[in-house]
Amino acid sequence: MNSQHQILLSIGSNLGNRLENIEQCIRFLHLEVGTVVKVSSLFESDSWGFDSDSFYNCAILIHTHKKAQKVLKRCLQIEKKMGRTRNLSHQYQARIIDIDLILFDDEVIVSDSLQIPHKHLQDRKFVLLPMKEIFGQWKHPILNQSVAELITTCEDQTSCVMISKLESPLQKITLEQLNYIAIEGNIGAGKTTLATKIADDFNAKTVLERFADNPFLPKFYKDQNRFAFPLEMSFLADRYQQISDDLAQFDLFKDFLIADYHIFKSLIFAKVTLAEDEFRLYKTLFDIIYKEMPKPDLYIYLYQNSERLLQNIKRRGRSYEQEIDAAYLEKINNGYLDYIKSQKDLNVLIIDVSHVDFLKNQEDYIYILNEIEKKLGQ
Repeated sequence: MNSQHQILLSIGSNLGNRLENIEQCIRFLHLEVGTVVKVSSLFESDSWGFDSDSFYNCAILIHTHKKAQKVLKRCLQIEKKMGRTRNLSHQYQARIIDIDLILFDDEVIVSDSLQIPHKHLQDRKFVLLPMKEIFGQWKHPILNQSVAELITTCEDQTSCVMISKLESPLQKITLEQLNYIAIEGNIGAGKTTLATKIADDFNAKTVLERFADNPFLPKFYKDQNRFAFPLEMSFLADRYQQISDDLAQFDLFKDFLIADYHIFKSLIFAKVTLAEDEFRLYKTLFDIIYKEMPKPDLYIYLYQNSERLLQNIKRRGRSYEQEIDAAYLEKINNGYLDYIKSQKDLNVLIIDVSHVDFLKNQEDYIYILNEIEKKLGQ
């Protein structure tokens, strides 16, 4: 999966209902550009470079898979949607909304349409003060100064005062109340992608399945009868070891743990792949281990139809997966659904992702987060 970029935007408004404009802009950015993970306080500042009414300003930190030019394009579209007409003479003017791209990872970008870091950030207190709240550890890659040092040397004499707090879009989704979340689904459903995105956005520790290191997996897809039992036993041992170790050694700097599998998947796959006598032996060993395993506080199952799963499997291109057929995927899916029905004390959320792409489409990812929020609110 593509890594996420971290960007900082500065938002300002001095026309109409300034607070409403800022809040609506944050909602649009969260839905269309990337996940708004941090929002600064609201500041009121004098207009900079021209005489006009004072501005409301804030800074926001966003995670996105979009490239810098794409982010800039989306920001300009949001400004236009909110009623801003940009001044072609480039003179300063009052505006209903102003979105400036200040930082994009630690990159230095110089082009006709974009300069990163923003060329004026060190000159403007209405950028630096909100930025210090939410990204104070950043260091300017060209000036080699921290945000605090930039504020000290800033020659901006205009007034810039913090007036109130702003709500972050993620505040309603209280995942930190949970210790352990498991995301499950069939082969190619997007478990790892979603677990990694949520971990990045909510400061969680990931436990990702180590299937790529399993020496029996390529052999299994070539000769299932011969290698099914050693494959399932090795997966069971590895999953047990990994989950046990990570839950025992919890990271104090992370809010919760999120895994892209739950150990019960071992039994689901074993039932499909093993002969009857092998499965009986396997289940005896599994039951002993399963009693010792902690249950997730939230179990998310990503349902995806077989046709879409086969497309995803083909797209990611793992050679040993290319012979998987729809009938096999259907058996696995039925195994998961039977398991979910049988678990009376498991906190389960089933999300149909057959027609969404939560990696490419930010709106689809927000849909997933909203489903989780609804579940937590029950």
